[in-house]
Amino acid sequence: MSFEKLNLIEPILRALKAEGYTKPTPIQEQSIPVLLERKDLLGCAQTGTGKTAAFAIPILQLLHQDELYKKGPDGIKALILTPTRELAIQIGESFAAYGKYLRITHTVIFGGVGQKPQTDALRSGVDVVIATPGRLLDLMNQGFIHLQHLKMFVLDEADRMLDMGFIHDVKKIIARLPHKRQTLFFSATMPPEISKLAGTILTHPVKVEVTPVSSTANTIQQSVYFVDRKDKRKLLHHLLQDRSLVTALVFTRTKHGANKVAEDLEKSGIRAEAIHGNKSQTARQRALSNFKSKVTRVLVATDIAARGIDIDELSHVINYELPNVPETYVHRIGRTGRAGASGKSISFCDEEEKEFLHDIQKLIGKAIPVVEDQPYHMTHVGMPKALPAIRQPREKNFRNNRGRNSQGRNSNHRGHGGSSSKRNSNQGWGSERRGGSR
Repeated sequence: MSFEKLNLIEPILRALKAEGYTKPTPIQEQSIPVLLERKDLLGCAQTGTGKTAAFAIPILQLLHQDELYKKGPDGIKALILTPTRELAIQIGESFAAYGKYLRITHTVIFGGVGQKPQTDALRSGVDVVIATPGRLLDLMNQGFIHLQHLKMFVLDEADRMLDMGFIHDVKKIIARLPHKRQTLFFSATMPPEISKLAGTILTHPVKVEVTPVSSTANTIQQSVYFVDRKDKRKLLHHLLQDRSLVTALVFTRTKHGANKVAEDLEKSGIRAEAIHGNKSQTARQRALSNFKSKVTRVLVATDIAARGIDIDELSHVINYELPNVPETYVHRIGRTGRAGASGKSISFCDEEEKEFLHDIQKLIGKAIPVVEDQPYHMTHVGMPKALPAIRQPREKNFRNNRGRNSQGRNSNHRGHGGSSSKRNSNQGWGSERRGGSR
C-alpha cells in the first residue's frame, strides 16, 4: 500500500515524498485511517515501528482541515505527552518534517533548560505542544499553558512513563484535559497499571497491535559474546577495528560506566561521546547531532537517555552490559533494524550476567547465537540455563548487511529552546528513573 491510498492531503503527501517515505509501515497503515475518522486508538507497538508518523500525520491533517473549514478559538489543539526530552525533540522534528507545507505550528516543552524560550513560543500561539510531564505540569501551574480548547491528546510510551515514576504527573495532567477529545494511547508493553489507565481515558478505542510486545524485529541479527568483565574493554576495541561497523550505540547500565567507556575509546583514537541524565541538555544535543552526522562513531548511552534516539542507518547496537530487566533488551536493540531496515545487535555477557541473558532469551522466545571466534573467551563458560545457545562459528557472520532506513528526519521545529535482585529499581536503568528527563 502507498501513502496515497490513505486519503492523505496533498501537502502532507508532498512532505512525505520529500522525506523519502515510499510506503507506510504496518502501524501507520492501520492507525492513520482510524485516526482520520476521529476515533480513539490503543496502539501496542515496540520502538522502531514508525508510530510517531502514525499519529503525527493524522493530527496534522485533522488540524489543517479544522483550520480551513471549522476553525475554533485560538489555543493549543493537540498535546503529545512523552517521557524523555530526546523523544520529545524527535517528535517535534517529525511534526516539522510532515507539516512543512502546512500552517500548523508546534513547540516542544521539556525540563533541564531555561523555560523562557518555551514560554515565548507559547505566548506567540501554537497548535501542537509536545511535552515531558514535569515541565508541562510546571508551566500549567504557572498559567502559561491552558488546555480548554484541546481536541487531541497522545500519551506516548506509557509503559516508560510508569517505569520512570512519571505516572502520577501524567494522571494530574489528564485530570485537567477536556472530557470531550480524541485520545491516542501508545505503549510497548501493557502491565496492569498501564492497562487500567488506558481503560479510564479511552472511549471505545480501536486496538492496533503490529508486533508481539516481547518480540525483537526479524531484521536484527543478534549475537552474544561470553567474556570476563575485565576483558570487555578489550573486546569492544577489538570489534571496533572492523570498519564495517560504521556506527555503534553502546549501552551501559550506569552513567559512570558510560563516561568510562567513552573516555577509554577516545584515548584509543576512536571518536566517542557519552549521553546520559547528568549531561547538560546542550551536551546531550551536541553528542546526538555529532552521532547522527557520523562525526562521532560511537555513542555510549544509558537506557533512559537513549529512549528517544532515532538514528537512520545505525548499523550496530552493542550491549556492553546486559540490562537486568529483559524488556529493556528489546527496546535497546530496537534502535537498529528500524522500520524494516537491517541491523546488528552484539551483547557482552560476563559470569554475573548469565541470569540476565537467560531471562532475555526466555522473553524473546529464542536463544541468541554465541560467537566462538573471538580472542577474549570467558575463563569458564557455562551456558545459561533452560535455553541452549546457538553456536555461531565465525565472527564475520555479523559484519555484513549494514542496512538502511530511508525514513529520514527534519530537524526544523519551534520552541526547542535552546545479581539476585534483578528487578530492584535501584539497579540498571531504574537508578535513573527519577533523574531522567522531565
